[in-house]
Amino acid sequence: MVVIEKVTGALSRRKDSLLYLGLFCWISIGFTIGRDDYWETYAQSLLASLVLWSPVLAVTWVREGSGEGRFAGRNRRIWLGCFFGYLPILLVVSGAQLSPGQLIWPVVFTGGLCIAGLECVLVVESQYVGRLREVKWVRKLSLEKAVLMSITGLALLLGAMAVSSLDNPLYHSGKQLLVGFEIHFLKIAARFPTFLSYSLQLLVMYLAGYFFFYLNSRWLVPVVLKEQGILHYVLCSAALVGVFYPLWGQLLASLPFSKVLGGVFSANPFVAENAFGAMLILLISLPVLLAIQWARQNSLITALQHEKSVAELDLLKQQLNPHFFFNTLNNLYALSLQRSEQTPESILQLSELMRYVIYKAKEPFVRMEDEVKYLKDYIQLQKIRLKRSLDLQFEEEIEDGTIRIAPLLLIVFVENAFKHGVENAENDAFLRISLKADQRFVRFVCENSYEPATDAQTGIGLTNLRKRLALLYPGKHRLTTSAENGVFTASLEIDLL
Repeated sequence: MVVIEKVTGALSRRKDSLLYLGLFCWISIGFTIGRDDYWETYAQSLLASLVLWSPVLAVTWVREGSGEGRFAGRNRRIWLGCFFGYLPILLVVSGAQLSPGQLIWPVVFTGGLCIAGLECVLVVESQYVGRLREVKWVRKLSLEKAVLMSITGLALLLGAMAVSSLDNPLYHSGKQLLVGFEIHFLKIAARFPTFLSYSLQLLVMYLAGYFFFYLNSRWLVPVVLKEQGILHYVLCSAALVGVFYPLWGQLLASLPFSKVLGGVFSANPFVAENAFGAMLILLISLPVLLAIQWARQNSLITALQHEKSVAELDLLKQQLNPHFFFNTLNNLYALSLQRSEQTPESILQLSELMRYVIYKAKEPFVRMEDEVKYLKDYIQLQKIRLKRSLDLQFEEEIEDGTIRIAPLLLIVFVENAFKHGVENAENDAFLRISLKADQRFVRFVCENSYEPATDAQTGIGLTNLRKRLALLYPGKHRLTTSAENGVFTASLEIDLL
């Protein structure tokens, strides 16, 4: 099962490469049609495609492996070099040397045209389809509306073609009209009422199929199949076809346009072909509707999971902030009892800490320099109230202070170090902090003295921190703690990419 998941994951990441490989296979299959030496021809054409169009595969493979867009950074240059350099040159050369006796040049020429077409489709999809989905009216467009718009357009097109085919001996005889693939606007304008009549009757014909599709979409699949199972779905489908197909058959047979076409619908509405057509529509639309239902449910599950994660994060922050301020207010209370001159300064620092928590910590991510300042203010506030000396070392190597990180992560280690280690130490205590950060990772190490007899480093702080990290950086963090020889060490690494 793990192997299958890895394979499917790799295929998802290399989708475009797979598409090009499949395209080469289809081109090779096309050259085997009508030939006796089919396997030899297939192998030759496929080998020629893979060798001559290997730059296309290489460019696609590199781009997908980079994890960046098609036109991002280096990918733009290699894309332009391949599709505006190598591809046109090879097409021109192969076109000039096109020879019926040689297989390789037709393969190259056909493959080049197909590659250009596929790449145009992929570029349009990546650059514009996503934006199109954001358009308000497109988001409101349901499958039923899209199908209705399509059959309306098809009815108008066929109506125009039918009018254009009138009085043409190739298509129109005394008994039957064949709809030819041609459009004459002058004929349509001269016989505009006929055009409207034909288009309307064609629309009625298509609405017969749309009727069964709509029932399948709105009732049979989402209600009967989902709630009562496959057996009831089959039985209800058969019942609906039995009730409605003779009525629709009679309506379609009575249309004047049906007689113009030579009686495409039988005068007997109970013929089996009508029932088979209705069942076929239900059968063909079923997998499409099931796929849409699955996509909707998957989107709903994803949205609910996101909302749940946000709610859990908010709850954890609400638990964390009171916990921190409870300890800090206890510190200020002790200072006030001692009538310390440092009390006003401590209150001012506390106000800075509260401002950070109330305003900055509401944001999903903050700058690293703001988080570090918060740590230093907290340490300074704690040092004021300590009665014993503290060996404090704070080393920081931050490449860029604007690096973004989730707020109130690092303070948990420092807070626990004071509460469970420094404050309880019988002798001189120490606290060593190391922070390294760049655009790729953050590494934070906190070491402090502690008394083995105490229940060190417990409480809601670390518990909440582990939960927050699991929600914020799933699979991208490593949190370890150890206690040896009176030294408690906590280490946190976060991958930012």
